[in-house]
Amino acid sequence: MTRTVTRTVTRTATRTATRTALLWVARHALSIALALMFLGPLVFIALTALMSDRQALTSDLWPHTWNWGNFAEIFEKAPLLTWIRNTLLYSVLATAFMLVSSIPVAYALARFRFRGRRLAFLLVITTMMLPPQVVAVPIYLIWARFHLTGTLWPLILPMLLGDAFSIFLLRQFLVTIPREYSDAAKVDGCGEFRTLVRVILPMARPAIAAVALFQFFYSWNDYYGPLLYAGTDLDNWTLSLGLAAFRSVHRVQWNLTMAATLLAMAPVIIVFFFAQKVFIEGVKLTGVK
Repeated sequence: MTRTVTRTVTRTATRTATRTALLWVARHALSIALALMFLGPLVFIALTALMSDRQALTSDLWPHTWNWGNFAEIFEKAPLLTWIRNTLLYSVLATAFMLVSSIPVAYALARFRFRGRRLAFLLVITTMMLPPQVVAVPIYLIWARFHLTGTLWPLILPMLLGDAFSIFLLRQFLVTIPREYSDAAKVDGCGEFRTLVRVILPMARPAIAAVALFQFFYSWNDYYGPLLYAGTDLDNWTLSLGLAAFRSVHRVQWNLTMAATLLAMAPVIIVFFFAQKVFIEGVKLTGVK
C-alpha cells in the first residue's frame, strides 16, 4: 500500500514538473529561438576553431579531434600580443578621455540655466547625424600637419573634446536627478565641481557605466579609424586590422581564423558578462530602449 502511494505521488510530481517545464518553454519560445539564433554563430566559431585544417573545409560541424594547439599557433604566425596591446591602449584611453570630457558638458547642459542652452544641446545632437567619412579628408590633413598619422593618437586625442552620443545619454540621465540634491550640497558649502564629484557622479554610475561600455566596445571593434590613420604602420595595428590581414593570408585555414576571432571576441564578452547588469540599468534609466 505504501509503495503504491509513493509511486502515485512520484508520478504526479513528475507530471507536474513536466507540465511546468513545457509551460515555461511555451511562454519563452520566442526568447529561446532568438537566443539560439545569436548563440549559433558563436558555437560554430568555437567548434571550427578546434578543428584540424582538413576538417574545417568540410561540412562536419563537430570536431573529430580537439586541436587546442590552434590557439598557440596563432601567436606563432601573427603578432597577436602587439595587436591586443594597441587595441587596449586605444580602447582604454579613448574611454577615459571621453568620460573626463563628456561628463562636465552633460552636467552643464542638464543642471545649468543659461541663454542658448537648448541651442547648444541641439548642436550636440546635430553632430551625431554627420557621417565621419564626410570630414575624413580635412581632419586627416590636420593630423598630418602634426605628424601623428601612422599612429592611433588621432583616434584617442579627439575624445578629450567629448563625444556627442555620450553627452546625450549622460544629459538625459542627469536631468532625472532631482535638483534638491544639488541644492542641499550647495547649502552645505559645496561648489559646482564638488557637487558634481561628491553628489551627482555617485548617483549617475549606471549611466556612466553604459556610456563607458559603449565607447569601449566601439573602440575595440573599430576598423575604419585604425585603417585610416595606422594602416601604414604595422606596429600600430589593432585587432580589427590584424584579423583582416590574418584572414587574407590564412584564408584556407579557417580553423586558425576562427581561433583568432574567438580570442579577439573573448575580452568584450567577458567585460559585458560582468557589467551587463549595470549596463542594462544605465540604458533603461537614460530612456534608450
